[in-house]
Amino acid sequence: MKEKTKTAFITGVSGQDGSYLAELLLKKNYRVVGMVRRTSANTHLENIKHIRNDIEVVYGDLIDGVVLTNILLQYKPDEIYNIAAQSVPRESFKQPIHTAEITALGPVRLLEAMKQVLPKSRFYQASTCEIFGNPEGAPKKTFFDESGPFSPNNPYAIAKYYAHQMALYYRNYQKMFVSCGILFNHESPRRGTDFVSRKIVRGAVCLKLGVKNPPVNEDGKPIVQNGKLPMGTLEAIRDWGFAGDYVEAMYRILNHDRPGDFVIATGVKHTIRDFCDEAFSYLGMDYKKYVYTDPAFVRPSEIEYMVGDASKARKLLVWKPRVGFKDLVRMMVDSELAAFK
Repeated sequence: MKEKTKTAFITGVSGQDGSYLAELLLKKNYRVVGMVRRTSANTHLENIKHIRNDIEVVYGDLIDGVVLTNILLQYKPDEIYNIAAQSVPRESFKQPIHTAEITALGPVRLLEAMKQVLPKSRFYQASTCEIFGNPEGAPKKTFFDESGPFSPNNPYAIAKYYAHQMALYYRNYQKMFVSCGILFNHESPRRGTDFVSRKIVRGAVCLKLGVKNPPVNEDGKPIVQNGKLPMGTLEAIRDWGFAGDYVEAMYRILNHDRPGDFVIATGVKHTIRDFCDEAFSYLGMDYKKYVYTDPAFVRPSEIEYMVGDASKARKLLVWKPRVGFKDLVRMMVDSELAAFK
């Protein structure tokens, strides 16, 4: 058996990004150690079941600094990818303290553990385009890059921005190799059901197939009600890419010769309405007959516009997205159809 080249530690390995990243690193002959919470042990491992025997799963939580330190001591990873977070902005309004503990302070606990036991390893922090928020005066044609402006406006985004700034502190003042990927919206068939892309796709498929007992939405009610799909705002503009492409960027960020911050995005804008149109059209349906805006699903501080400028990543990392918007939506619809049939 070929000897492994490096060891990588991934927090949140059973999530969308963590599972794609684990697959990628296995192909590159890494030893992959992935952390999951014990509460996820039996319910959220679907994304890694096909590689479960190829990676080493450890149980832990970003709340517990002692456990994190012990994991680093035991496995001595060359690369640490912090992907785990309470990553649902809507949920962060309901649980701001929990969101801060996991998403803001969790990365600091892990960085402190790394500083103590593996100061020469490399650390990737998953930042998010949510940290740009709705900056006052920013024109709608703005393509956000690594320089900002930053104006996070929900508990999740604020927690992520704190972690982002702390990552800069460890890089600049502790002289550690700490890099941040500021990822814009990235989706896949593995996207959590709390996210708008999956909600649209799942709702469209349920309507197409006439599913009598549809899954529930984020409020615990059927995702499809009376033959309709209730949504939040449809006019918000987003920059959607494929998660499988974006984890390639994560790998390149940590294997670049210098640490830094990198926006990862397609630079192509679409509205949520466009996403609905593409998903329903692919199924031979007119979304206008099914989708409507329900004020209950409109976020208290909705971000109107999020489109990224990944010029730095394209130039320095020689990275570019491969999967376009239409193919991404269709990939997700096909996967959802297969799951229901």
